[in-house]
Amino acid sequence: MAMPRTATTFAPPVMEARRWLAEADLPADMPLINVSQAAPVDPPPQALRAEIARLALEEPQAHLYGPVLGLPDLRQEVANQWSAAYGGSIDAPQVAITSGCNEAFCATIATLLAEGDEVILPTPWYFNHKMALDMIGATSVALPTGPSLVPDAEDAAQLITERTRAIALVSPNNPAGVEYPPEVLSAFFELCQARGIALILDETYRDFHSSTQAPHDLFTRPGWEETLIQLYSFSKAYRLTGHRVGAMVAGRERLAEVEKYLDTVTICPAQLGQFAALWGMRNLQQWLAGERAEILARGEAIRSGFGPLADKGWTLLGAGAYFAYLRHPFDQPSDVIAQRLVSEAGILMLPGTMFTPEGDAAGQAQMRVAFANLDADGIAGFIDRLANWTA
Repeated sequence: MAMPRTATTFAPPVMEARRWLAEADLPADMPLINVSQAAPVDPPPQALRAEIARLALEEPQAHLYGPVLGLPDLRQEVANQWSAAYGGSIDAPQVAITSGCNEAFCATIATLLAEGDEVILPTPWYFNHKMALDMIGATSVALPTGPSLVPDAEDAAQLITERTRAIALVSPNNPAGVEYPPEVLSAFFELCQARGIALILDETYRDFHSSTQAPHDLFTRPGWEETLIQLYSFSKAYRLTGHRVGAMVAGRERLAEVEKYLDTVTICPAQLGQFAALWGMRNLQQWLAGERAEILARGEAIRSGFGPLADKGWTLLGAGAYFAYLRHPFDQPSDVIAQRLVSEAGILMLPGTMFTPEGDAAGQAQMRVAFANLDADGIAGFIDRLANWTA
């Protein structure tokens, strides 16, 4: 008897890491340093919480079903702001609001893939993308990125088969922290356009990109909507993780198919979260600029303070947005190292084995650090504690 798809899909890595924590006997003199999850730990800013409270009391629509593809005003606001930011032309009917960015990805692949179809994922990959593909019977084709952690379109072209339906990129990248240069994104767009497959571009962390310029010009390309599917999350920008609000920008025909999926799964995104995201987009740009500056400063603290770890043989492979990606100097695989670090050093971070195919040698030597919830002192303390630990 065939097993259900969930039974053949690996357990959620963050939940697995929490199990390590529950089973660990933490050192009494070492408070836990948790760099395992890339999510804000603070609630939304006070002004947004006040608006959410007002909406809950005064806006009847916040408690009712809404349109499957999202609040019209929010779709229009995304279209307006994205058109300005990217220099392209995006209309509200090309925007869908989803229950988080993960749902946006799941809805995307549901409209693209049949049983046995393939999606190319650069490695290290975002594990929820791999899980989603596993659960619909699709094949994840690994695209190694090498020491730069930036994928190459020419390498991807060699992996395209008659079953390939999409290439999925994440930039700024989770887990590696690297930002894919505009010319790299351009090369992938042109490859996908030429081969008649979709380019799924997850820009969950776009608000924390180090450049003040548009990260790409793909929305200016004629016929972009026939190739590009962009994904986004409001969770990181406005600390709305619990409200589950994401977005997808794609062609109208694609969104007509997406609407079928969303109507079956969630019927509509949570109304209160959508109203909150809309208010945030209209009123919190200055606050968000401060959040971006702080995240960029924390990334710089990782890079400038890495010396003690480099002296112990660690390598900083990438750092940006919420993440740093490291290569450890030990003989043991990274999943073993990660579990030992919990009980022996009071550090919880995820091993590269959770972001790569089983048995992948690169993943066994790599670790992901989600540093966004550590301030400069916390980052210094993390580096010091890790540098003083040995396998």
